[in-house]
Amino acid sequence: MSDLDAAMRAMGRRARAAADAVRLAPAEVRSAALTAMAAALRAMSDDILKANARDIDRARTNGMAEAQIDRLALTPARIAAMAAAVDEVAAFPDPLGVETVRWTRPNGLDFARVRTPIGVLAIIYESRPNVTADAAALCIRSGNVAILRCGSDCLDSSLAIHAAVVEGLAAAGLPADAVQLVDTPDRAAVGALLTGLEGSIDLLIPRGGKSLVARVQAEARVPVLGHLEGINHTYLHASAEVGMARDVVVNAKMRRVSVCGSTETLLVDRAGAARLLPPVAEALIAAGCELRGDAEARALAPQMLPATDDDWGHEFLAPILAVRIVDGTDAAIEHIRTHGSGHTDAIVAGDEAAAAEFLNRVDSAIVLWNASTQFADGGEFGFGGEIGISTSRLHARGPVGAEQLTSYKYVVRGTGQTRP
Repeated sequence: MSDLDAAMRAMGRRARAAADAVRLAPAEVRSAALTAMAAALRAMSDDILKANARDIDRARTNGMAEAQIDRLALTPARIAAMAAAVDEVAAFPDPLGVETVRWTRPNGLDFARVRTPIGVLAIIYESRPNVTADAAALCIRSGNVAILRCGSDCLDSSLAIHAAVVEGLAAAGLPADAVQLVDTPDRAAVGALLTGLEGSIDLLIPRGGKSLVARVQAEARVPVLGHLEGINHTYLHASAEVGMARDVVVNAKMRRVSVCGSTETLLVDRAGAARLLPPVAEALIAAGCELRGDAEARALAPQMLPATDDDWGHEFLAPILAVRIVDGTDAAIEHIRTHGSGHTDAIVAGDEAAAAEFLNRVDSAIVLWNASTQFADGGEFGFGGEIGISTSRLHARGPVGAEQLTSYKYVVRGTGQTRP
């Protein structure tokens, strides 16, 4: 056994040992830990920024694209937002012990389904250091223990954030092992997590690019909560109002191009394309977006580059948008079914029947009507943050907040009943 394997297995054992303390901690203790975490993030902001600067310098030296560096970069405002998100999770209603349903059988037995923690979660993510704080907060709120493995690109930043997390746990009397961070960039650490660390891990959550998620789903020996690429579409129905279509599409693509909720393909109803596409394309280009369209789209907006087959179903994570003219809602839905990832898809329409059809037939984790796909975010849902957007069909789907990180057990109360 290598030194790394031994260290990872020891980490798993420590996590399992801490699980009962977190599960049984009263809600107010876990809330106090989160409040102290947020305070520590604010107090240690300078240290976090210095660590982040080292990560960014290394990323630029290694030739990382600027869109990816935007995902990596922290600013005083982003750290303040990170701390505020932890405070929001602290104030979020505690999900543990909630009876989701209760009933009594004719024999007098009283049944209740009650929310409980999942246990030990391993969360593997890439270039977003804020996930360190988000994941820690949501795990503690939901009574879970976390083993975090960030990408090597954000290791210094994540270590600095983790120090604030540990300070918050200590302030509330919770074990430091409740949130552990793998402190090596060695990729073998991911392989060790995929084994389940001798049964210590109850659930794996990958949050990253296609290759990471594919590897986790292919090799993991424990359950996985999937988070596929954000290959998101916005469809402009012929009934869409021009100003709304323009504003929604520009926001959906350009607010932040590097987030998983960014629209990557614009579909335009042929019946309204001559009215809708030119002003939308003009606004996108003015905002700095490169457009890649099919022949019909380029005829209406000649500034577009030709789209290739690879542009459909591609997550650009950059100011690039693929544009296709489609023959109505059926064709739009078929394109989404063929090229989408089941993440987030939107329709802009004045026709309520067309919108209802789209919302019913598009089987993505999030579907929106007359709203930007950038609302694919747990904070915007009122979940107090998220660990990711689940594209799985089991357990949790869409933004994964504290409530979605719980399982349940059945509590049965009797008065001496025996089964005949």
